[in-house]
Amino acid sequence: MDVDQHPHIGLSTLTYLLSGEVEHHDSTGASQLITPGSVGFMTAGYGVTHTERTPMHQRDGNTYPVHGYQVWVALPKDKEEMAPNFVFLPKEQLPQWEEDGISITLVAGEGYGRQSPLPVYSPLFMLDAFAADAGTLDIKGQLKGEIALVVVEGGVQVEEEEVAPGQMLIAKTEDECCVDIQAGTRLLIFGGQVFPEERFLYWNFVSSDPEKIEQAKADWAAREFPKVPGDDTYIPLPPKR
Repeated sequence: MDVDQHPHIGLSTLTYLLSGEVEHHDSTGASQLITPGSVGFMTAGYGVTHTERTPMHQRDGNTYPVHGYQVWVALPKDKEEMAPNFVFLPKEQLPQWEEDGISITLVAGEGYGRQSPLPVYSPLFMLDAFAADAGTLDIKGQLKGEIALVVVEGGVQVEEEEVAPGQMLIAKTEDECCVDIQAGTRLLIFGGQVFPEERFLYWNFVSSDPEKIEQAKADWAAREFPKVPGDDTYIPLPPKR
């Protein structure tokens, strides 16, 4: 895998792997191998570039499957112009416990009366939950804000409808969600409290101000973003469809 140098503004990228390895480099000078169960959290602020690649020790002709998720987290309006940074947490530092027969890891934010050590900039949560046996996941009163579930493996049932791996559910109401879980099901649960302002998105740029996105587009086209040290690759701005 070679995702060449590309930019971001106005967001944080939360990379969480279930298998495989990804090597991260960015224009802050950060260089980090992201491994299963660990968290790479890059905050773009006013502007950052980064690359994501298969590490050199796996470039030997063999096959190394990578399975993971990268969640984009918009920054609050007063943090959109903050300085970029990168934080890495190994899996051993994340809160892990069992709740009603379900093994849970709190990847980011707050939930179930616990707090992840990952520094975030708004009220949010992300959890990795695994149920070895069939049961019910009821998170009423445990999480605050909008709630989404991604079925990683196994399956869940909601209102007599089966939801298969690769699908995402969004709760109709905030702060509560209840689903029946099949044995061997793994879920990612994430969400948070809603910002008062609308957000705009173009390619890798997120902002509450459309003019900042236009400026970022012009800056990237003119190659005025900071660069990853020692990397001259460049992904062009995609044409507007």
